[in-house]
Amino acid sequence: MIRFHVSAAEGLSRLGTIEAPHGAIETPVFMPVGTLGSVKGVPQHLLEELGIQILLGNTYHLYLRPGHEAIREMGGLHHFMSWERNVLTDSGGFQVFSLSELRKVTEQGVEFRSHLDGSSHFFSPERSIEIQIALGADIIMTFDECTEYPASRARAQESMEMTTRWARRSKQYFEAHKHEVPWGASRAQSQSLFGIVQGGMFSELRRESAERLVELDLAGYAIGGLSVGEPRELTREIIASTLPLLPKDKPRYVMGVGYPDEIVEYAAMGVDMMDCVLPTRAARHGLLFTAEGRMNIKNARFSRDQQPADPSCRCLVCLRYTRAYLRHLFVSGEPLAAVLNTIHNLAHYLDTMRSVRHAIKLGELQAKLSGAARASEQTS
Repeated sequence: MIRFHVSAAEGLSRLGTIEAPHGAIETPVFMPVGTLGSVKGVPQHLLEELGIQILLGNTYHLYLRPGHEAIREMGGLHHFMSWERNVLTDSGGFQVFSLSELRKVTEQGVEFRSHLDGSSHFFSPERSIEIQIALGADIIMTFDECTEYPASRARAQESMEMTTRWARRSKQYFEAHKHEVPWGASRAQSQSLFGIVQGGMFSELRRESAERLVELDLAGYAIGGLSVGEPRELTREIIASTLPLLPKDKPRYVMGVGYPDEIVEYAAMGVDMMDCVLPTRAARHGLLFTAEGRMNIKNARFSRDQQPADPSCRCLVCLRYTRAYLRHLFVSGEPLAAVLNTIHNLAHYLDTMRSVRHAIKLGELQAKLSGAARASEQTS
């Protein structure tokens, strides 16, 4: 499995390295989402130039097309998408959760209909792990059920308990079949399995979920079921109460977050890994993230603005293109708009994480957070 070590710490935050089969990952890390084996609009060589060390792939979508068996035959997702750095795949649980009108959940698993053609499919813990092994991701996730928000305590407890049983089944199948990973003997390390803490917005259920998952001695642990409509204060509360329950010698991953200021805050709380579709999705809608805050490039006031999107940014977009040009591309419906916006937003997120890692190394992250908070108050 992966190897994880912490090289520096400040307060609850820690600077670390995950030694994974396809290279080292510096933590805290933000992981861009490449749903279908692609970060929309950005070719892999540019992702490498941005310094991305790990991408996410989506089990549900890749299972539907081109199919996990096809990807296995082609040597796994790394070979298929020409990406020799690390990949993490989700379990498919969140996507199935999103198909609320097209699914039926039982103890055995989830029966659902494809959003593409309405065809019927079934995911069990064993099936999810089988697919993820075939995809060949470096880090794969136990199959879980994501609880909607709001949900009653009884509903959250029932879901958490089933997710715990599914995690045990996921591990049993993984241990019996992990040798089947497509790149197998070509790497010194094999795949690693992470568990997902659930329990809705109830801290005591999260505690029970975490304690029972830790008993399985998995390679890492994620906090799932967040960013499903709950207020940010509640997200923070759940993360803060759950993190201390997870092993300090293993990576701790919060799934599906967030805005740039959020990922800095969660890193300061001790989170090692985060992912979110926000930088890429926002880019396609003309929303750019900058050192001065969010920028809607559609605004008419940028039509003659000769500044880069973010004068403090050194990404290839800000070094070459103006706000006026980026706005022109977007309002003209040019596909290049989404490409350039995405590159910039990814660069901003990655630079944010680099600055966090540097601050932890120098013991200055808390001061950085305090300064950002004061600046925000002055702006408001």
